[in-house]
Amino acid sequence: SLPPSPLSLSLSCPPLSPAPSLSPAPLYLSLSPDEVNTPQHSTHLYASDHLIVRRGQEFQLKVTFDRPYKPSDDQFAVEFVIGGSPQYSKGTYIPVSVAKDRQSPWAGRVVDSTDNVVTVGITPAPDCIVGKWRTYVAVVTPYGIRRTRRDESRDLYVLFNAWATGDSVFLDDADEREECVLNEVGVIYHGAYDDMSERPWNFGQFDYGVLDACLFIMDKAAMPITNRGDAIKVARKASAMLNSHDDDGVLVGNWSGDYTYGVAPTSWTGSTEILLNYSSSKTPVCYAQCWVYAAVFNTFLRCLGIPARVVTNFFSAHDNDGNLKTDVILDENGRIDKHRTKDSIWNYHCWNECYMSRPDLPQGFGGWQAVDATPQETSDGIYRCGPASVQAIKHGQICFPFDAPFLFAEVNSDVVFYSRNPRDGTLEPVKVNSSHVGRMVVTKVPGQDARRDITDQYKFPEGSPEERTVLEKAEEYGCHREKATPPEADVELDMPLMEVRVGDDFELKLEFNNTSDQARTVDVYVSGNVVYYTGVTSSEFLFKTPRVILDPKKGRRVEGGGGAEEGSITFRPDNSFINIKGKQERGALGHVHEKPLGHCGVHSFKVVLHPLFSEYNAI
Repeated sequence: SLPPSPLSLSLSCPPLSPAPSLSPAPLYLSLSPDEVNTPQHSTHLYASDHLIVRRGQEFQLKVTFDRPYKPSDDQFAVEFVIGGSPQYSKGTYIPVSVAKDRQSPWAGRVVDSTDNVVTVGITPAPDCIVGKWRTYVAVVTPYGIRRTRRDESRDLYVLFNAWATGDSVFLDDADEREECVLNEVGVIYHGAYDDMSERPWNFGQFDYGVLDACLFIMDKAAMPITNRGDAIKVARKASAMLNSHDDDGVLVGNWSGDYTYGVAPTSWTGSTEILLNYSSSKTPVCYAQCWVYAAVFNTFLRCLGIPARVVTNFFSAHDNDGNLKTDVILDENGRIDKHRTKDSIWNYHCWNECYMSRPDLPQGFGGWQAVDATPQETSDGIYRCGPASVQAIKHGQICFPFDAPFLFAEVNSDVVFYSRNPRDGTLEPVKVNSSHVGRMVVTKVPGQDARRDITDQYKFPEGSPEERTVLEKAEEYGCHREKATPPEADVELDMPLMEVRVGDDFELKLEFNNTSDQARTVDVYVSGNVVYYTGVTSSEFLFKTPRVILDPKKGRRVEGGGGAEEGSITFRPDNSFINIKGKQERGALGHVHEKPLGHCGVHSFKVVLHPLFSEYNAI
């Protein structure tokens, strides 16, 4: 039980005068889910024996005394306590009096008084602490203040409220609220930009035990109780705690392909098992990749009442040095130099958006905020990312917290291919692609099983004046953008995209076009690799070095057909590289003898399963 002195009503209002006629103590406090509170607070879906309400909105409880309540004579208060050392000054001890002349951070009123039962309406402050509150009723008697005993069944959960205008997570769009707070299932988009796939997911934010698991995550992080009403701080802390890198967080990342001591990321279909496993074992759960981090993070945010959605960025840059440039270094044979290439481009990457106001930023930068729990780079020494204003990212205002430069680079980097100059050994650019990264950002349409393109929320159209202005603005705020200009090339190289079936031959086609008035001799280096969705290459299955002679002002197509000697490759189910989840990527570097440098291009194609091999798990 709580010590009498800290919970004295004198902490919140002038001392209460004794009311001799009131019972020495209330007999019963009714605080359980019912047909009044849960529908009005949109908490009826939670599987819980406790009352769950949203802040900034009135809920009702009933107090039973041993005789009828007399407003003129009787004085009582409902007390709410959270944390280990409750203090009124810190908002962790809230006494709510029903007397009109008494002030309290939470509003209270008598809704009804019938016989010995008093129905009290309580309105938590719209910025109060989110979590599990203990409740008491304190009564002024001739013998002093008496209060009910501790009873866990009367504990109250208070959540963020996207329906309340005074709450920092207020979302005015009813369809968005329904989707981003109340929808328990969804889809996560993955795969290739030109061939997207859907991964169904059960977020399960209302399942039994999930709310307690989410609160446990904040406890495990030792997050101060007083910070738990701040949606910005909650989202940032959770972005660190959803991965296990620094603080034994929820999920262990694994991109190795070896999942012997855990569950393969592709095997998870919902968040509930992961969260309950973590809260019961208090140890990280194995294993996750980006979509698993995003899905579980989505559950955490929705469960606490913060509107959230999973977004997928196709061709997402992982920029290690913050220069808005993804450097791809090629060796003398046209292969990617894995030791010197530190940046990478993921086929896709999933993160989250959560909706909230940003009083710490200038006006206009509230709304959707990007947060990412996948451990890619550290922020202030911890693997976490965001929340960063999506509007700030779009307009290049990357000086605002948190981690906006990294997120800006994920959708705006230039891809620069470098080759070593044979004359002096220096690295010089051979190709710059300024439109490859951030090709499309998508999320689910509210209320529909359909995809929404939200690329325009992150960036202006490629090549537009607005885009140039944004990039200049980002440079002003410290996002270094090295100017890499490749030499002018008069030989063009293209590799038409294709789809290949397992077990079928395919022909590699290279199309050259000589735009000069002179003949050109081109040494071509063709390398084919299996590529994980993170951009990491695996086994090389093809390496060819043909020489092509081009007449002036003419084009030429070079094909490998017929047999393996001419460049034909057959994909079969027993090929080791076929069993790797990823796309096949082929790159070509062309060195023009009459020019100091050549042309480079990287193209991807996917391998699909042939109907005859339907029992194999190939892409």
